[in-house]
Amino acid sequence: MRRPLACAIAAALTAGVLAAPLPVPAQAAAATVVYGYAWPDGKGLLRVVPKSAALVRKKGFLGYRLKPVAGAKEVRLGYAKAAFGRVTVACDLKETEGRVAVDAKGLGRTACRPADLAAALERGATPLRVEYRDGQAVKVNEILVSDWPAPRTASGTIKRLDDRTVLFAGDGRTYKLGYSYLTSFYRTTARCGDGWLAGKPVNAGRGGLGRKPCTHADLTRALKPVEHPVLARLRYSPETGGIDEVWEVYGDA
Repeated sequence: MRRPLACAIAAALTAGVLAAPLPVPAQAAAATVVYGYAWPDGKGLLRVVPKSAALVRKKGFLGYRLKPVAGAKEVRLGYAKAAFGRVTVACDLKETEGRVAVDAKGLGRTACRPADLAAALERGATPLRVEYRDGQAVKVNEILVSDWPAPRTASGTIKRLDDRTVLFAGDGRTYKLGYSYLTSFYRTTARCGDGWLAGKPVNAGRGGLGRKPCTHADLTRALKPVEHPVLARLRYSPETGGIDEVWEVYGDA
């Protein structure tokens, strides 16, 4: 009784009806593309919140309009082996200086190294198009943006995350914000190197706002020993995730 069934199965296998498919060589996973304002996040790492991107062509300009995406989650990527294309005509330029190098899709085309990307990120929010696989950027292109987001000013609390990043609770929301050497810091203390609110508020102005000009490095030093959120006033951009100015605040201002 079992023989006819066995013969039928054998015939089906011979015909390929029940045969398992031959193994197919694994294909490289398709790259994921993200647009947004990138920030450094450790050596050879960047972080970026995905934005929607629309190519903008107008007289003398070829770039992108970036807009927030509801619910978008920050992506953290390594870039140590990524190809990097800049919009400047040379890799070591800080600005375009009126001359841009972009391809027909508005992507930076000056071939540069990961070290040049690290230098760009040190300067603050960097608009990028990034192709990545498995948490690693494989191709990064600098882009131009048609409308750089306008900053806003608000009071709230800041808490240090690392030497260039804080959590800011203000405007009824909490933002993860980065800062760079371009960020200004105004202190109420006598010296830039003093601890947060240390000593008499000799440089507190109207409303308790600091008025002594200091640097981003002083901000890092002041926040490092502080374990709890501190009151501050910020000029910042939620869209780029960056801080332009920080005021130390004395009292309840």
